[in-house]
Amino acid sequence: MNENEFNQLADKAFAHIERVIDSSDQDIDYDSNGVVMEIEFENGNKIIVNRHVPNQEIWLAAKSGGFHFAFREEGWLSQRDDSELFSKLTALFSEQGSNLHF
Repeated sequence: MNENEFNQLADKAFAHIERVIDSSDQDIDYDSNGVVMEIEFENGNKIIVNRHVPNQEIWLAAKSGGFHFAFREEGWLSQRDDSELFSKLTALFSEQGSNLHF
């Protein structure tokens, strides 16, 4: 995959995350410049979503750890355990008391 293809796929992932948060009635704030998205919960905890272009990965950072996802035919999958990006986000949001499903 070339850099342009990666960026298009990452753009779609970021847009999906933003749509889910925006469509909820939960008190979750986020700020995104398209490369880094900082999501802050009512309790002050944060999840950081980062587009890592050199490795062509999307990285998640949360209190419970860091996770790296690369795009394969099946979607954004963890390099560590083959978990899926949006499933991991749903679990991380659940840890914060949110019931959003990505």
